Amino acid sequence: MHFSFINIIDILGTFSFAAAGAFAAMEKRLDPFGVLIISFVTAIGGGTIRDVLIGDLPVSWLSNISASVVIIIAAIAALFFGSYLKKLDRMLFLFDAMGLGLFTMIGIQKGIDHHLNIGICVTLGTITGCFGGVLRDVLLNNVPLIFKKEIYALASIVGGCIFFLLLNWHVEQSLAYVLGIILVFVIRVLAVQFNWSLPKFYEKKVR
Repeated sequence: MHFSFINIIDILGTFSFAAAGAFAAMEKRLDPFGVLIISFVTAIGGGTIRDVLIGDLPVSWLSNISASVVIIIAAIAALFFGSYLKKLDRMLFLFDAMGLGLFTMIGIQKGIDHHLNIGICVTLGTITGCFGGVLRDVLLNNVPLIFKKEIYALASIVGGCIFFLLLNWHVEQSLAYVLGIILVFVIRVLAVQFNWSLPKFYEKKVR
């Protein structure tokens, strides 16, 4: 896989999650500084945890100024143009779903670069895709999406597994990445559209 292609995925994922974080902060009526901080946390949180776990230090965003620039641009764009968007919830969801797919593949690539096994690569992809959103939701005093309602982390896991299956079928790596991103995005969208969720094994609270 060419570096230029993975770099494009990284930039798109960073922008998507930063914008999602900005919209979430705006829904909570945070000031511009708060919006910027939540954008940063959402965009770099998962990647930071991933890099710390595998000992890839300093973490990627500290040595990559473009990530900070993209986050700032996304936050400013959300601040100036967010008021013109009639459905912030929908915009937040679409950016979050796209970021999930993009960052899942970024995490998987990081695992491949470190010659880790398939299971660990999928795990790193899931951490990269999901944990920025977890940190965002915790800071905004929300129950993280990964822990409730519709399928979220499972979309990353399925997308990662299918990616490696495609490689096993000798599909060109760049195409496999694109298909993996699309699959994660589609699963996440369909999960919300049709209210798909994992089964709950506890009884409802008796009043």
